[in-house]
Amino acid sequence: MISLGQDEIAKYPFLAEAGQYLKDKGFTLEQFATDPDLKIIVDKAYERIESAAEDKTYYPELDDPSEKETTLPLNVFSFLIAIVLLKLSGLNTLINKFSLAEARRAEKFLQRDLVSNSDKTSEEFAIKIFRDIFSVTIKKTGGYFVIPIPDYLKHAVNFHEREWKLVNRHVENGMVFLSPRESVRLIRWKLSGYIGSKIKSANTPSMSDGFEDKVKRLSTLAKKFVVNTVVTGAYPPCIEHAIEVLNKGENLSHSGRFMLATFLLGRGQTIDEIAPLFKNAPDYNEKVTRYQIKQVSGETGGNKTKYACPSCEKIKSNNLCYITPDCDNIINPMQFGRKRL
Repeated sequence: MISLGQDEIAKYPFLAEAGQYLKDKGFTLEQFATDPDLKIIVDKAYERIESAAEDKTYYPELDDPSEKETTLPLNVFSFLIAIVLLKLSGLNTLINKFSLAEARRAEKFLQRDLVSNSDKTSEEFAIKIFRDIFSVTIKKTGGYFVIPIPDYLKHAVNFHEREWKLVNRHVENGMVFLSPRESVRLIRWKLSGYIGSKIKSANTPSMSDGFEDKVKRLSTLAKKFVVNTVVTGAYPPCIEHAIEVLNKGENLSHSGRFMLATFLLGRGQTIDEIAPLFKNAPDYNEKVTRYQIKQVSGETGGNKTKYACPSCEKIKSNNLCYITPDCDNIINPMQFGRKRL
C-alpha cells in the first residue's frame, strides 16, 4: 500500500486525499472567504483559473526544500478553492479549460515520477495512478514502459498521427513499448475528463461574500469564449451534436473535429467561418486550429490533399453517430437533406 505524502497531494491535488487534507488541517470555506491571512490562497486560486483560460499551465516550484513548508499547502488549497470558485460560477467552459490545464500540469509530474531513479516510491505511485484511475496496467522494462495491446488501443484511438498506429509501435508478446512521455501523453484526455468529472460532480457550496468578487470576475473572463452559432435543420444530427458539444465548452474528440471541419468545408464554408466554432474547446488555440483546418482543406500540407467528410460507417465506429429517421439511410453526412426521387 502506497501512502500519499504532502508532496504527492500537491502534485496531484485532484485525488480524493486532497479533500481529506483540507479537513485534516481544520480549515473551513468560511475561513478562506473571510480571513485576511488566507486571501493569498483565494487570489492564487483565481490566478490558477485565469492561467488555464489563457492556455497556460500552472507550474509551481515544488523542488526547493526551503519553500515546501509554505508552497505545498498553497498549491493544494489553491486547487481546492479554485474548484469552489468554478462551482459557484457554474461556467462549464472554464471548468473544462481548467481541467485540461491541470491534466497538463499533472503530466509533468507523472512523467518525472515514472523515470525517478532516485525515488522508487514516486515511480510506484505514478504506476498506481495509471492502474487505479485509468485501469491501465503499465510496467517498466529497461528505459521503456509496456502496456497490454487492448489498453493501448482503448486510449490510442484518440490519436490520428501515424506514430500512434499499432503497426508503427514496438510490440512484443502482446505488450506495446512506450517512452515515459508517450505513456503520459496517452492518458491526457482521460486525465482531463477525470478531473472535469470530479469538479462537476462536487457539491456547489453556498456563496460567501469573500468569493463574490472573484466569481463575478470569472463571469467576465468567460465572456470572451462565447460564440454565437446557428445550427440549421440542413445539418445532420452528428454535426449538430458536434457543434453543441463545442458550444458547451466541452471536449470534442479529434475524430469529431475532423468530421465537423471536413463536413463544413464540403458545404462550402471558409476557414474564417469554421475556425470560430472551435473557440470554446478547452484546448483552443487559434493559430493551431486554423493550421489544422488548412491542412484538412488541402490548402497546406506535404501533398496538399483535400480530405472528404468520413462515411457514416466510420462515424459510427468513432461513436459520433446520432442517427434519426431524417438520415434516411444515407451513407455519408454530405448526403443529408437530399430528397430521394
